Amino acid sequence: MNNEKKKRRPQGSCENCANYAYDQEYEEYVCMVDLDEDEYYRFLNEPNYACPYFKLDDEYAVVRKQN
Repeated sequence: MNNEKKKRRPQGSCENCANYAYDQEYEEYVCMVDLDEDEYYRFLNEPNYACPYFKLDDEYAVVRKQN
């Protein structure tokens, strides 16, 4: 058996995520997901961390379903 750890591939950048939205109070884009302390640490410190909340912001998905 192979006991190597599986490497996670990054699913995408924050800019392509549906959870990345403009916050008018801060006047900048922020992640709308409430990460816990461990997830936030991994997000900042692990270069290959794959965010479990990543959802591709596909604005044309609705149009494709209509056709």
